[in-house]
Amino acid sequence: MVATHRPDASASLDAARQMAYQVLARGDHGQRPFAVVDKRAALILVFQADGVLVGSSSVLLGRALGDQSAPGVGQRTQNGALRDSDRTTPAGRFRSEPGRNLTGEAIIWLDYDSALAIHRLRDGPTRDSRALQLASADSRDRRVSAGCVVVPEAFYDSVVQRLLGQSRGMVYVMPENGAWQDNWPRLRADNDV
Repeated sequence: MVATHRPDASASLDAARQMAYQVLARGDHGQRPFAVVDKRAALILVFQADGVLVGSSSVLLGRALGDQSAPGVGQRTQNGALRDSDRTTPAGRFRSEPGRNLTGEAIIWLDYDSALAIHRLRDGPTRDSRALQLASADSRDRRVSAGCVVVPEAFYDSVVQRLLGQSRGMVYVMPENGAWQDNWPRLRADNDV
């Protein structure tokens, strides 16, 4: 297992594991590999279809707080005209699909219309500072992306690409406002299996 999570996020990590357990118990993932993104802890956990945790990692998430995508954000992303309020990582249940962005980079699409994806840390002028932010023990330091879920290159290659990059999967992005059970009542532990 590849693990780079921080011990200060253990309570949030427990909530993410609880959610993953309920996903498995309800079969909500459709026997596909899946991931749980915990926005509060800025972590991702990636699971095989049978529920085995393959790895976890710190992630970079959207700079703006909130659980919804702004209307028109996908078009503004393509036009390079994002507003500060557009830079959220929306909470939700996403059928992921491997694909490529406009530059040909391999990514995992969560919501094509909103330009929401999981991708590696990219080269560029902010790479070094973003690598430091990914390594920070404070999840607030990892709120710097335009909205995508950004993972370290090695984690993307060894875990994300291997499990979610071969075929469709499921990705659950936990909300930062309220309990995850409020977004997915059918996954609550008190429901009958």
